[in-house]
Amino acid sequence: MSLAVQRVTPQPVPPHARQHMVRMRDGVLLATDVYAADTGEPAPTVLARLPYDKNSRYVFFDRIAKRFTARGYAVVVQDVRGKFRSQGRTLGWTGEVDDGYDTLEWITRQPWSDGVVGMFGDSYYGFTQWSAVSSQHPALRAIVPRVTCTSNAPGIATYDSGSGPQPPWLEGTTYQAQVWTDNDIHEFDVDLTGRPVIAAYQEAFDAIGKRSAGFDLIVGGIPLAPYNGPHPYDARPVPVLHCVGWFDNLGIAHMRDYTELAGRSGWAAVQYLVADTIDHENYFLEDAPATSAADRPATDHLADDTALERMLDSCTGPAIEFFDVFLKGVAHPDSLPRVRWKLGHESWHTAATWPPPEATAAELYLADPAAAAATVPGGTLAPRPAVPTETAEWRYDPDDLVPSAAADTFLQLRDHVDERRTLDRDDVLVFTAPAAEHPLDLAGPVQAVLHVESTAPTFDVFVRLLDLAPDGTARLIVRGCAQADAPGELRIALGHTGYRVRPGHRLALMIAGSDFPNHLPNSGSLESPWLTTSPKASRQTLWTGAARPSRLSLTVLPGNAEGGGAR
Repeated sequence: MSLAVQRVTPQPVPPHARQHMVRMRDGVLLATDVYAADTGEPAPTVLARLPYDKNSRYVFFDRIAKRFTARGYAVVVQDVRGKFRSQGRTLGWTGEVDDGYDTLEWITRQPWSDGVVGMFGDSYYGFTQWSAVSSQHPALRAIVPRVTCTSNAPGIATYDSGSGPQPPWLEGTTYQAQVWTDNDIHEFDVDLTGRPVIAAYQEAFDAIGKRSAGFDLIVGGIPLAPYNGPHPYDARPVPVLHCVGWFDNLGIAHMRDYTELAGRSGWAAVQYLVADTIDHENYFLEDAPATSAADRPATDHLADDTALERMLDSCTGPAIEFFDVFLKGVAHPDSLPRVRWKLGHESWHTAATWPPPEATAAELYLADPAAAAATVPGGTLAPRPAVPTETAEWRYDPDDLVPSAAADTFLQLRDHVDERRTLDRDDVLVFTAPAAEHPLDLAGPVQAVLHVESTAPTFDVFVRLLDLAPDGTARLIVRGCAQADAPGELRIALGHTGYRVRPGHRLALMIAGSDFPNHLPNSGSLESPWLTTSPKASRQTLWTGAARPSRLSLTVLPGNAEGGGAR
């Protein structure tokens, strides 16, 4: 039986939009909708360029446009090259610099445009904003990239921790196969449990009748250079409102963009941050798990229009405020807080910088490793390292992989999975801190520093920091991973967060050798993990103690360190 594939084709252009076929410099025509400003006069324009059908409910631009046009902005939404109604080759992360420039140039020549443009949008249409920055068109005056990064092209480690290669991200590979095969999107359930793993995708391409060029680049390990102009970091600075999700699967890379630019001359003066407790698809921690049950307000915006309107107000409100300053000039930039961030389970805060100036570093050391392979509470997270060197082992079994924190991390908070059963597996290590007597507020970067070795020539290390509640439920705060081919110290970035560990709750650090189905299982050998039919099991060793101080590095607010056992 062949794989069932559902083809997603373009939806109708809304009646309040007018579609144009805009010519690029090489003659390719890109389908482009214009929503006129309510003023009827030439106006600043908000541009979004995306690959997901400009008229689909998934991107909800008919609703987003109404919010901007009511505030006196024209809105332009474009299918990028090779997607839906637009012409050209289907290969993401290519051509966006030139196409962005040419689209900006077209906008400035229209009678409804006053020549000033800002860009807005999530994920890939955050990347197209960075591509337009690279193009250095003078009309681009501000961007609002949401849950995105400059570096998620095929072959680039999207959430690189700075510690070397990353385990291949299967979710990203499936995305390439589904979205970047031809003009349409192809939805299918890929069975990744067979071997070789690549065969499951081949079955999908056979059913579709063509291959994804982006997929082949990933499997071949061929990096794609996304910018044919300067890297955005080296381009002419424009004001940026970074809209980050603490639970976003691109959050590590997005915060790397923010911290890099906030430290660069020219760029630093125009960097702004809004960090919310959301995942990639804009589900909120306070609503998790999302539901449309009768006894509570609707919270699943992919299924419920009331929830969708609430979510859209949240994501467009900061952008409108930002554009009013940098596109219209109706207020001084100093009227905008430099940093607005939400502390999970508490409320919104403002700060002059991120991390907040009052935040301090704290470290918890992995102790009692002999207990770490047992059930919760396992080993301990202690305020200082033990003197003797101690070890703990965990196994990697390709036939019994550790389940991912969510089947789909784009929707991390929609289900907000309880991971207690995973913590109790005998192939993971768990270290827990004492229960907090007072709130422990995390506000900044989190990092795991682990001393590890393996019986295999290559091995993966996955780390999750979880909130362990008094009733035993365990839910994700941050996560990270690294791939190693030699023994030694691994520094694994777990991302930034704003999160309150409430009284009675405790931190739990989990270490594992796999994360399936989010990541490709390691071959355990020098064979390609995509092509192997017999991956090898292995054993990993963690070292702790004063000589090899494996530890969890946190950033906490004042008065919190002792409450969480950190110093």
